[in-house]
Amino acid sequence: MNYLIVVVGPTAIGKTAHSIALAQALGCEILSCDSRQFYKEMRIGTAVPEPDELAAAPHHFIQHKSIRESYNVGAFEKEAIAKLDELYTKSNTAIMVGGSGLYVNAVLYGLDTFPPIEVSIRESIQAHYAAQGIEYLQNELKRLDPAYYQTIQTENPQTLQNPQRLMRFVEVCVGTKKPYSSFLQQVSVIRNFTPILIGLDAPREVLYERINLRVDQMMEKGLVQEVIALQDEQDNNALQTVGYKELFAHLNRNCSLSEAVDAIKQNTRRYAKRQLTWFKRNADIQWFDYQSPTASILDYINSKRN
Repeated sequence: MNYLIVVVGPTAIGKTAHSIALAQALGCEILSCDSRQFYKEMRIGTAVPEPDELAAAPHHFIQHKSIRESYNVGAFEKEAIAKLDELYTKSNTAIMVGGSGLYVNAVLYGLDTFPPIEVSIRESIQAHYAAQGIEYLQNELKRLDPAYYQTIQTENPQTLQNPQRLMRFVEVCVGTKKPYSSFLQQVSVIRNFTPILIGLDAPREVLYERINLRVDQMMEKGLVQEVIALQDEQDNNALQTVGYKELFAHLNRNCSLSEAVDAIKQNTRRYAKRQLTWFKRNADIQWFDYQSPTASILDYINSKRN
């Protein structure tokens, strides 16, 4: 039987160190499902593992794409499953680590499917967006699927600023005459592995201290210079994320550098809270304190494999 050890938790909790220790103990390889770490141009602001960490255990899906390439959760699901099939020819165990809940779920449970939408509906929504802006899309989603709008607002408010995602939600509502949320979590896929889910957490004040420290370290490593190099592409969807958008605001003279850094820390804390909300809904996750020794986590994994 094949096993997929899934290490999840909020940003800055220490998932990388734990996953490497587990990979070394189990003699297996690591798949990253951190959707921000896929991109070559975004190293410092996404806390990509250091070279010595990457060398400590084989890693996959880290900085393997450019922000100029089209890439989404559907493509990742296909590539991740193919990679797992390959890894299971060498070992019956693999590790997947990351904080992007949607990408974790895609590998574990598959993606939801939607009926085809007429091109004319899509074009009409695009025309309305071009004329009225993102507020039109937000209001339409709120009107057509208020429950899903509230879920996004609570758990992933950045999505409400993503016109491509919003247009998709609205076109499904209009084209099917059903709420977008009615099509979610209907898929049941068969995987060739048994998942063992590990969650890492810490007291809230400790987590926030770790986040603040990480942001300070990113600044010391040259995050401003990394963002300056990407300034001409600041409208790229991949860059509409914490650590980049705040510094773009500074570079565009909308705030001071210290204000931008404070905003990164605040928005990262909010992001961590949303990650915990997402993962805490999954009753299959066994939670451990972030300082738990590798041996205790291995004991749990072995108990599930026997």
